[in-house]
Amino acid sequence: MWQGEGDVRELSVEECWEYLRSHQLGRLAISAGGEIDIFPVNYLAEPDSILIRTAPGTKLLELVIAQEVAFEIDGYTDDDAWSVVLKGPAHRLERRSEIDEADAEPLTPWIPTLKYEYVRITADSLSGRHFRRGPEPERY
Repeated sequence: MWQGEGDVRELSVEECWEYLRSHQLGRLAISAGGEIDIFPVNYLAEPDSILIRTAPGTKLLELVIAQEVAFEIDGYTDDDAWSVVLKGPAHRLERRSEIDEADAEPLTPWIPTLKYEYVRITADSLSGRHFRRGPEPERY
């Protein structure tokens, strides 16, 4: 268990996957050509990766250039908060069999746009933290 200021603990890999499976919206961070971009994306958690859909454009171009990305989700209640970060290679699905499998998954765009490109991000590293919320301690 990681010990830090206050009540903070490191999540196990399984706990990280549980959070990923129980949510649908995250942030994708990409560094390409000396620029860093962060995109909100809906996703589907698979056994060792996440799947996103996108349209041709900046996000897809940067994913193809950068390949290594970071993906983050977080949440909170009145009592606690948590954060999960997945890092790894991103690759666009190009084989018809992969695309057909992805089309069968329950991953649909949240906005009325055509997003027919699929990208899978495989987890090379996965980490998370859980925080118990409370009042700020006395300073002095």
